[in-house]
Amino acid sequence: MGKLAVLSLVAVALAVFIGERIGSFRHLMLSYRELTKNYLSNCQLITGVEFGAEDITILEDGLAFLSTGLKYPGVPYYSEDPGKIYTLNLLDFKPKIESLSIKGDFDKDSFNPHGISVYIDDKDGAIYLFVVNHPQGKSQVEIFRFVNHENALKHIKTIKHELLHSVNDIVAVGTESFYATNDHYFTNDILKSLELLFSLPWCDVVYYSPETVQVVAGGFLFANGINISPNKRHLYVSNLMKHKITVLEIQKTTELSHVKEVDVGSLCDNIEVDRESGDLWLGCHPNGYKLFFSDPNDPAGSEVIKIENILSEKPRVTQVYSDDGSVIIGSSVAAPYRGKLLIGTVYQKALICDLK
Repeated sequence: MGKLAVLSLVAVALAVFIGERIGSFRHLMLSYRELTKNYLSNCQLITGVEFGAEDITILEDGLAFLSTGLKYPGVPYYSEDPGKIYTLNLLDFKPKIESLSIKGDFDKDSFNPHGISVYIDDKDGAIYLFVVNHPQGKSQVEIFRFVNHENALKHIKTIKHELLHSVNDIVAVGTESFYATNDHYFTNDILKSLELLFSLPWCDVVYYSPETVQVVAGGFLFANGINISPNKRHLYVSNLMKHKITVLEIQKTTELSHVKEVDVGSLCDNIEVDRESGDLWLGCHPNGYKLFFSDPNDPAGSEVIKIENILSEKPRVTQVYSDDGSVIIGSSVAAPYRGKLLIGTVYQKALICDLK
């Protein structure tokens, strides 16, 4: 067989292989999904949120923290300003966002907040806000102490570690300890793209404390949101591109056992847990292909999914809200509180809705 024939066969085989990989990628990104609108009553855009509220968490007293202004590779952003943390008091008659000032030795100009988590110290009631930060595209975790009467965050510590190389989300379990998800195995942008194209399930969950840092779970295809059950016995992890929520039981802080996976049929981002019922609330991307290409003429939709009785033999998975992109684009978090629901997005707006 001549060289030209061999090269032709190689080219054909390569084209078939690449075509198969692209087809598989489109399938994982749910490129075929089209949404019908499923709205909640009395939804209003939150004034002042224009560049995303990628993650939201709410204290027991109704004070919500919003992580805004994320600049993430492959996703559009519309402001060069540093990211901000806002609060929103859901007990106010007309809740309004307030920007938190940051005090201490901290580079505010490069602040690029992603996932957030709150830890309340049982000893003195101090509120600590953990923030995944990506200054200059890097990954690190910031620990702040919330100073309520000053409407400020006092910077306590920056945590960097080679195992925390592509952090997406975080759940705090102590004043300096947490679990975090890495959404990529590689740090190089080209290798990251190949990781997704070849569907490599190499992402992981890392446990960090001042004494111990180690990978405690793996096998995820784009590990995303993470949260903990009200009784602190189970971790919930979004296995985003497998369209599943993984349940892990905490045997010891550094020993987790796999319990189950729950199909959700969407690319679910952050996870919020109802502290009373234990229900999971998920901000999801119903069509990741649209989010990836971000065509303003064919915007990515938004979806909120709730999982009830996740530890039972038959968890109930329900779509609570869906929009085709005409109201909000790219929902990433859904946080409930006493009949209200906050819905945040990666890079666009945020909603407050009535659940009842």
